[in-house]
Amino acid sequence: MTRPAHMPSVHVIVLNWRTPEMSLQAAEAALREMQGIDGGLTIVDNDSGDGSYEAIQTGVLVRGWSPDRVEVVQSGWNGGFGAGNNYGIRQGLPDGRRADLIYLLNSDAIPQPGSIRALVDYLGSHPRAGIACSRLRGVDDVPHSTAFRFPSAASEFESMSRTGPITRLFRRKVVSLPQPERSCPVDWSAGASMMIRMDVLDQIGLFDEGFFLYYEETDLCHRAALAGWQTHYVVESLVLHIGSVSTGMKQWRRAPDYWYDSRRRYFEKHHGRLGALWATVAHLGGAGIFRLRCLLSGRRADMPPGHLACLTRHALRFQPKPVHVEKGKP
Repeated sequence: MTRPAHMPSVHVIVLNWRTPEMSLQAAEAALREMQGIDGGLTIVDNDSGDGSYEAIQTGVLVRGWSPDRVEVVQSGWNGGFGAGNNYGIRQGLPDGRRADLIYLLNSDAIPQPGSIRALVDYLGSHPRAGIACSRLRGVDDVPHSTAFRFPSAASEFESMSRTGPITRLFRRKVVSLPQPERSCPVDWSAGASMMIRMDVLDQIGLFDEGFFLYYEETDLCHRAALAGWQTHYVVESLVLHIGSVSTGMKQWRRAPDYWYDSRRRYFEKHHGRLGALWATVAHLGGAGIFRLRCLLSGRRADMPPGHLACLTRHALRFQPKPVHVEKGKP
């Protein structure tokens, strides 16, 4: 891979929500990988309210990190993933400069050797790529599926039906792509390790703060695509990802209300209100096919309790047409 002559500046942002030690570990790994790269790192405490902010400040002092290289800030309110990262982006680099690239790193993600430089170099050699995301792997050495197509009514129907013939029929609409073996464009990827050109954010705006959690990076990549920018999955950039530590997703019996709100917001923004309703109808239709298969085969339908009722309720309740919610500019 050809390295650009000019190495741009990088602003690493680690968003903390009640995981101070993990956030410090992620920051430490990122700083190690930032050696020789111009820029700095900001840890944003998303109003944890549990002493995280003070613990992280102490951790930074103990480690002797320079205030020109590392800054700890308090967002003042928990507006979710997008709002917290927006707050960090608006701070600029710890030394006051505007960065060329923004690198978002989850508190439960650990960059591996060469991972950050691989993203920088990749964007430098792919001018149409506005967003570059890492290859994620669990601490159990299992690859995480993070290369995706944009969701659609067809993908909703396919994913809920869980039926081979339907999946083959809609194979070009399946959201989760096969694990890429080489770097390539994708519709969107996970925000756990995501590098974005500042020029892209200047053009399309920051994260839509109308999303509390989930679908916000899908929306950002979709808006970037509409503006002519590509999102790329970069296999040379490997990051270990524990996953769902802050959200507690692995212990969910049913998705929280904000998941349903985010899903509806995404479909209404990009497909209109009728398109969003049609996506919900497709979701319910696919679920009906799956339940019928279970009934005929004697298999237990392992669907979260109350999911379909909650999905329908959120889809039908009155809600103002979504607009892009962004507080201030980059």
